[in-house]
Amino acid sequence: MKLFRHLDGLPADVLGSVIAWGNFDGFHRGHQAVVSRAARIARERGAPLAVMTTEPHPSQFFRPDSPSFRLMTLRSKAQALEAFGVEVLFVLAFDAALANTPAEDFVRGTLAGRLQARHVVTGYDQRFGKGRQGDAELLNRLGGDLGFGVTVVDPLVIDGEVCSSSRVRERLREGETGGAALLMDHWWRIEGRVEHGDARGRQIGFPTANLSWGDYLEPALGVYAVRMHVEDGPHRGAYDGVANLGRRPTFGKTDICFEVHLFDFDGDLYGAHVGVDVIGFIRPERKFDGLEALKAQIAADAAAARRLLASPEGAPGRFPPAGREPSTATGHT
Repeated sequence: MKLFRHLDGLPADVLGSVIAWGNFDGFHRGHQAVVSRAARIARERGAPLAVMTTEPHPSQFFRPDSPSFRLMTLRSKAQALEAFGVEVLFVLAFDAALANTPAEDFVRGTLAGRLQARHVVTGYDQRFGKGRQGDAELLNRLGGDLGFGVTVVDPLVIDGEVCSSSRVRERLREGETGGAALLMDHWWRIEGRVEHGDARGRQIGFPTANLSWGDYLEPALGVYAVRMHVEDGPHRGAYDGVANLGRRPTFGKTDICFEVHLFDFDGDLYGAHVGVDVIGFIRPERKFDGLEALKAQIAADAAAARRLLASPEGAPGRFPPAGREPSTATGHT
């Protein structure tokens, strides 16, 4: 997949694409429906399949002091889109200039102008331009005037509720990891490099791989069954484990830390890039009276995580990694 952060001087082979337009945070089944529709149109017209998104998320630009809410990094989003069959990814910088661009100017200057879009596919709730004045109706009208097609995809309804990033976030905040995965059609994955911690886990017999939490959404704090995918280095592969996501009140800490203990693993992962699939919520975080009580609880948590990960609910094949071929995207509308 070709990724472009600047739209000036684009090569000719990416112009005239069929463009799926949206933020696609979490790349849930509703997002997949938008990209899948664009993929079908691209195949019919013999055009490249492209996605246009922004970075950062507009909400982060307008409310920089609000709590983080991201479900995906740009890296993981790009990987998911590429796995889905997207050939070109346009990443527009969401800055003051873009925020203040009138909706009609954006369509004329960017979609019809620099990108020479052949067809644009977007969700029913797309809003864009200064003051969010642009919508599907404006896009349809301007597309007809400027010579590109427009398809607006209706909401995807699953078990009576609209599939949305907001609903995914709600479920994760409630500790409903399986429910979130049903909406996304993949496990929620946290990515990063393994960092040095304070080695306290090793001292009590449960060594951990530590990841910085970064800009991810803060879900329910507590203990989770997880599956770590080590992407590079000598230990490349998938490993089951148990993780604590929290502020470690037993040790008087206040910052969020993500600590993953892998089962039956003995190796050095420092510096490795990993993705951790968050499979199941086991219990909320709590403070313990001492190390012995903490060790006993970790052992119980590890046993619970092993059972969940060995069950059909937590099996590796229940959900694929984020992203898949467009022809296999499913859902009910």
